[in-house]
Amino acid sequence: MANINLSDGEWKLMNLLWKSSPRTISEMVNLLEKDTGWSKTTIFVMLKRLIGKGAVRVDDSGRVQQYYPMIKRKEIIPAETDSFLSRVYDGSIGLMVSSMAGRKALSEEDIAELRKILDEAEAKQGKE
Repeated sequence: MANINLSDGEWKLMNLLWKSSPRTISEMVNLLEKDTGWSKTTIFVMLKRLIGKGAVRVDDSGRVQQYYPMIKRKEIIPAETDSFLSRVYDGSIGLMVSSMAGRKALSEEDIAELRKILDEAEAKQGKE
């Protein structure tokens, strides 16, 4: 999969499409109206950008245009994660976790989940 960078707004649209598709522009306007206040025109422009990036396709064979995701969420998350870490934390996962722990932004459940993930990663590295 090609590296596709999404803006915050494009993530909102993609999340709607990943949750349920196809969707029409009207459905997306109704679902995002309270949170964003975006007009039909704004959503249409963003969808055109997503189509240009190869992230969305439109089917206009019916009465209304229907939009579908062309990429899977799990395909784009690694590149987005790397981009975020690079921009915000100079590529350091440790710095990110330290920042969150310092702000007490991690719940007990989050900490337990992180321990489990780290234990599994350590076990995998031991097998290699």
